[in-house]
Amino acid sequence: MNAQNIRIPQKLNNKNVQQIKTNTKMKNVIITSFILALVLSSCADKSQAPAAPAPPLLPVLAITSENTTTDAEYPASIQGTVDVEIRPQVSGNLERVYVDEGAYVTKGQTLFKINERPFREQLNNALASLHAYEAALINAQLEVDKLTPLVQNKVVSDYQLKTAKASQKIAAANIEQARAMVGSAKINLGYTNVTAPVSGYIGRLPKKQGSLVSASDVEPLTNLSDVHEVFAYFSLGETDFINFKAQYAGNSLGDKLKKLPPVTLVLADNNAYPQTGKIDMVDGQFDKTTGAITLRATFPNAGGTLRSGNTGKIRLGLQHDDAVLVPQSATVEMQDKVFVFTVNKENKVTKMPITVSGKSGTNYLIKDGVKSGDLIVLSGIDKLQEGQVIQPEKSSPAKVAQIINKK
Repeated sequence: MNAQNIRIPQKLNNKNVQQIKTNTKMKNVIITSFILALVLSSCADKSQAPAAPAPPLLPVLAITSENTTTDAEYPASIQGTVDVEIRPQVSGNLERVYVDEGAYVTKGQTLFKINERPFREQLNNALASLHAYEAALINAQLEVDKLTPLVQNKVVSDYQLKTAKASQKIAAANIEQARAMVGSAKINLGYTNVTAPVSGYIGRLPKKQGSLVSASDVEPLTNLSDVHEVFAYFSLGETDFINFKAQYAGNSLGDKLKKLPPVTLVLADNNAYPQTGKIDMVDGQFDKTTGAITLRATFPNAGGTLRSGNTGKIRLGLQHDDAVLVPQSATVEMQDKVFVFTVNKENKVTKMPITVSGKSGTNYLIKDGVKSGDLIVLSGIDKLQEGQVIQPEKSSPAKVAQIINKK
């Protein structure tokens, strides 16, 4: 059968076409509704997204310059006003030790006793020689007295008288020598009694009773320190010394020393010694090896708190004009560098490295990095990022002090 001869009823054909059109319209409506739903859902999601957080409100401070004083610390070694080694002047057995280590002794107090018997016998021998020479002088004088009238009467020649007078002079000279020997023996006998040359504290006692001691010993019997006052020696570099001298008036270094303010001694536990000292000596020349010059400060020590050999730091106050100051609490340290966060006109922060040249109370003295008038973040810097925008809050002096003290 030929396909062209097949005929579809007209009524059925129209119905199918109408159904197809209806289905197509429904599909279009569904697709359009789906797309519309997606668009509306997207818009709803966008409207429900959280807003970006507001920039943090942080206190800021405008840097100023002012006259201030900074504290510089220099390592110091402490010595007594008198530090002496107690050494024997004669050789012998150490018979007695009258003191203990660390004891306080007064000037002239007996410390050690060396066996004196050999030296007393030397003194006795010297005295005997003196007496013998004194007797010889008497005999020589008698001979001169006997020959003098005989020569005058020309009974004997004057040669014998001259010989007698020469013998007299020899006897007199022997007496002088014997007296010197007696004096030397007395001195050596006195050296057996070792006394304290000054008042002070006894050091270690390496030699014990019964030890053989000698003036040639490498090690002393002990050390004695007079510490009613102590000397603290410290050194300044050439630049520091020039700046140090420039701060005080005076035509000479001696005049400047008289006008120096008191200095503080910081002990090894970082606590300040309760009494201030006075710088009273500057070395005559710089050390060629270190390039530094030594200064000496004297401190009273009536209570004996300080001892020879202590260490500490001398704290000097140095005056600075128009110094740029930054609170230490507004800085952060990273990899041996110090930073602050500066704020520009757009309220963006920048992490700025600074060079610190000293401290004044709770502030850093700034040499380089920021200048007077710059705005820095005062607190909350631990969470800041480079380029972050903030809301700067300018603080009153009272609030600045409160923030700094809180840190």
